[in-house]
Amino acid sequence: MATKAFNAFEMAQTQFDHTADQLSLDQATRDLLRFPLREYTISIPVRMDNGSFHVFRGFRVQHNDARGPGKGGIRFHPMETLDTVRALSMWMTWKCGVVDIPLGGSKGGVICDPHNLSMREQEQICRGWIRQIAGEVGPLQDVPAPDVMTNAQHMLWMLDEYETITRKKYPGMITGKPVGMGGSLGRTEATGFGVIFTVREALREMNIKPANTTASVQGFGNVAQYAIRLYNQLGGKVVAVAYWDQKDQIARTVRKSEGVNLDELLGITDRFGGIEKDKATGLGYEILDGEAWIEQEVDILIPAAMENQITAENVGRISKKVKLIAEGANGPTTPEADKVIAERGIFVLPDLLANAGGVTCSYFEQVQCNMNYFWEKDEVLGKLDVKMTSAYLGVSELARKRKLYMRDAAYVISVSRVAQACHDRGWV
Repeated sequence: MATKAFNAFEMAQTQFDHTADQLSLDQATRDLLRFPLREYTISIPVRMDNGSFHVFRGFRVQHNDARGPGKGGIRFHPMETLDTVRALSMWMTWKCGVVDIPLGGSKGGVICDPHNLSMREQEQICRGWIRQIAGEVGPLQDVPAPDVMTNAQHMLWMLDEYETITRKKYPGMITGKPVGMGGSLGRTEATGFGVIFTVREALREMNIKPANTTASVQGFGNVAQYAIRLYNQLGGKVVAVAYWDQKDQIARTVRKSEGVNLDELLGITDRFGGIEKDKATGLGYEILDGEAWIEQEVDILIPAAMENQITAENVGRISKKVKLIAEGANGPTTPEADKVIAERGIFVLPDLLANAGGVTCSYFEQVQCNMNYFWEKDEVLGKLDVKMTSAYLGVSELARKRKLYMRDAAYVISVSRVAQACHDRGWV
């Protein structure tokens, strides 16, 4: 979890400033791209199950839409802040740019904890969020999607409320919906699979077979679960998984040296990715502290939980055996830790490249909804593989050609594309 002192937006701006210097951007372009174009803070009154009212605070931030409609998830989190949403919206802009899809960056959130809310209460939050922001989102304007602790059901409630307000059918106004209600096949797997598509390409360039590697994963939500599944299919072995224990309000790590059994763990996992500790122990897993995932003797680290997880305080605990870090989460590595990782020569697959599979498949869902024609799962995942591989090769080629760190190369490509769109439109 992010600490109080950590400010994700300041981190995102620091990353942008570094890239702006590399590109020698003019001051007006820097001023435009360093801040969101628009941001909304809303209040959502909800009658709770006990009859009382509670007012939830929500956000929607639209960082930049020069390349197309905004795109970005809505997360439910008790520690949500406007600055976190600002940062995530900026990262979404760069993410869409690096995989070259015609969308801009947005993000939304509500300060709440779904663990402590009934389904009826969650539905009222979803519908209330849309009622407050309906005029600012839509298929040609800004397209939301699921994020941390939101899912297909939440998206469907939001779509239904939007269509009730507009009195029209707009399945493309939101993505991550249930299959059969405008959702795309392959969307559930997309982010996790996208991470491993880039891992596969990186290992190929490093002349390492996936079957000869081990990994440690932070997080056990949707992204981590599907990343583990595809990594296992390639022959790789995950030996440790970190997760949040909601009951005890503490992060833990489960470890099994011979490799975790994904289906076995899924059988003792709640819908938020929390693993039942006692049952894991009974299945032969060691139970370690939440930070233990980072110090495992493995080849690959996959942070796939929250921002601010690899920091100046714990980066020194990374094993000398680690060759690759694939960022399944948004902003998991702070700039201070990044410097240490770069000095150690660890190959990094940055978040805006590695986890762009989710927004890419959301784009596919949006396209399918807007034309009312849906593709088979193999076609969706095939297109995703092509898009992610192409993006990886572009970043890798620039990194080699200009001797850039992979994160810097990804930012240079993305910021260049967005800045050019702003210039072409005459904004700056």
